[in-house]
Amino acid sequence: MRKTLFTASVLAVALASPFAQAYQAGDVIVRAGAITVDPHEDSGNVKLGGTPVTPTGATLDSDTQLGLNFAYMVTDNLGVELLAATPFTHNVGTKGLGGLKLGELKHLPPTLSVIYYPLEKNSAFQPYVGAGINYTWFFDDKLTSEAENSGLQLRGLDMKDSWGLAAQVGMDYMLTDNVMLNAQVRYIDIETTGTTYSEAAGQKIEVDVDVDPFVYMVGLGYKF
Repeated sequence: MRKTLFTASVLAVALASPFAQAYQAGDVIVRAGAITVDPHEDSGNVKLGGTPVTPTGATLDSDTQLGLNFAYMVTDNLGVELLAATPFTHNVGTKGLGGLKLGELKHLPPTLSVIYYPLEKNSAFQPYVGAGINYTWFFDDKLTSEAENSGLQLRGLDMKDSWGLAAQVGMDYMLTDNVMLNAQVRYIDIETTGTTYSEAAGQKIEVDVDVDPFVYMVGLGYKF
């Protein structure tokens, strides 16, 4: 009797363990957590009426918001993932213009990626890599009062939307059959052009910026 119970217990564990941690085709994974966009901008010179003013440029600061991931497993190892977030807000500064605080912008960076999990599906630890495409929508761009009242008398700020490639590495660690701890790092290719108008000079002012942020997220997920 004791041997029968032992055998049944071993079989139960053997049958249950692959499903306790598994990703399987058809699974839906939802993750939420803190996400930080950290720009590593490479700015061109500010152009006044098309003529570069050297040495000048633009700067962007970092911001942290609520990040969301939605993934669907196409196979046991391959999935499709959408990155979403609440709007990010960045302050825009300048280089070579007396440290003029130019303005503020908001953006949303939805990113669609294919993700690959290389380990066996019964592993609690699931590292993954991914690659995809990003669309960054800039909105609610506005100048500071400092910029509007400066000697340039700037009016209006517009940031061009961006399409670019994205890559990521990440990991899930299953805490229960359905709940997981997640951490991920992404690199996103974001290129934009900022445009404003100087009433004092009577000319348009432009600056090209490769934002190219690293995006960090830590949070929890749930597997349906």
